[in-house]
Amino acid sequence: MRASGRGFTLVELLVVMVIAALVMAATPSLFSAALPGLEMKSAARRTASTLRMARESAIRQGADAALTVDLEHHRLDLPGYRSLVLPKGLSLRLEAASSEMIDDQRGRIRFFPDGSSTGGRILILNGNHGYQVGVTWLTGRIQLTPWEEP
Repeated sequence: MRASGRGFTLVELLVVMVIAALVMAATPSLFSAALPGLEMKSAARRTASTLRMARESAIRQGADAALTVDLEHHRLDLPGYRSLVLPKGLSLRLEAASSEMIDDQRGRIRFFPDGSSTGGRILILNGNHGYQVGVTWLTGRIQLTPWEEP
């Protein structure tokens, strides 16, 4: 009678190593496919955070605070606090009050000491879908919502 051996054969070990190599080779493509969506959501969250900072600054200091949006350079500027550069692979759109538009590539969303604002929205897109960061003019409320091109 033959004793059964404990352990794995060389063939079994090779099969497991080939499977592991295939899984590891496929993983980067899964991450790279998810990266644009994660990058877009992160940019939208940072945009909403910067707008909230502008509103809080206006309330705290009792003076207007304006976030300048530069579409050409993908940049948001809040003087005295931060400048935020968004990824170039994303497209940006700004809808703001006509009195706050500097030119066709730059405009502002302004917050007042009572918390209200001039209102507007910033669209952060990858293709025909993305996120809308909206500012309600009456209350200054900032809301982040998914957005899809109609």
